[in-house]
Amino acid sequence: MKVTEAALPFLPLCRRLLPARLADLSLALLKATALELAILAGHVLLYPAGIIQERRGPEGPALPVTKGAPQLPTEAKPPVVLLHGFIDNRSVFLLLRRSLSQHGRQQIESLNYSPLTCDIRIAAELLGRHIEQVCERTGSRRVDVVGHSLGGLIARYYVQRLGGDTRVRTLVTLGTPHTGTRVAPLANAHPIVRQMRPGSPVLEELARPAPGCRTHFVAFWSDLDHIMDPLETACIEHPDLTAVNIRVSGVGHLALPVHPTVATGIREALDTAHPGEPSTGRTGGLTVA
Repeated sequence: MKVTEAALPFLPLCRRLLPARLADLSLALLKATALELAILAGHVLLYPAGIIQERRGPEGPALPVTKGAPQLPTEAKPPVVLLHGFIDNRSVFLLLRRSLSQHGRQQIESLNYSPLTCDIRIAAELLGRHIEQVCERTGSRRVDVVGHSLGGLIARYYVQRLGGDTRVRTLVTLGTPHTGTRVAPLANAHPIVRQMRPGSPVLEELARPAPGCRTHFVAFWSDLDHIMDPLETACIEHPDLTAVNIRVSGVGHLALPVHPTVATGIREALDTAHPGEPSTGRTGGLTVA
């Protein structure tokens, strides 16, 4: 979805009244906010359809692979597990799932965890059991995981603290508070929100040494993410992890799993990432028009 100036008629006035640099930032923020509201409205409509856990059925035929970044052979592509964020469900991945399917991913599954979940550790154990079932059902030794917001933190805990690096080849996180977010202090009433605060016991566990971790990490973070405070908390900075941080410009938190430009970046990350590359600390960038 593209937000145009025709949809926001007051944007030219902002350009005249504000200094150029401040005006550009304000306009980007206005566009991102409008996009967030549109996505939120659409997601509210789709949310009921995603409450029920998806059915597991026989895999369908492969869809044609379109031209793009260098890709792994279709038969070498592991299953993809999608993990949603806080108080959400699998419906948030409707467009991303379609994009992955159209580019050769034959095995894609979403996991719903309960909105009443109160501990990241328990959710990580649930994820581990689900991934074992996926591997048994598909015959694959490893999977790729895409986690949005809290979902990325749950997946990272599974990889680092529960031995999940033997199963997860690549973990892609979207707007995940890897070092904790300070946004919305009143939300501390929920125990899982307290675990996402800077200095929480869970985040201290993730900061511990993780020598020999076999999973490749790719963290997408947005310069207009209103849920990440500070913004850089969505980056992975750990000396023992092979990680790439990719900055996304022009979208907010809700748009990360939905925007087609981000979906392209996710596909490229899954198709070109290889565990063991000396890429810790490397950064990239995506600009959304």
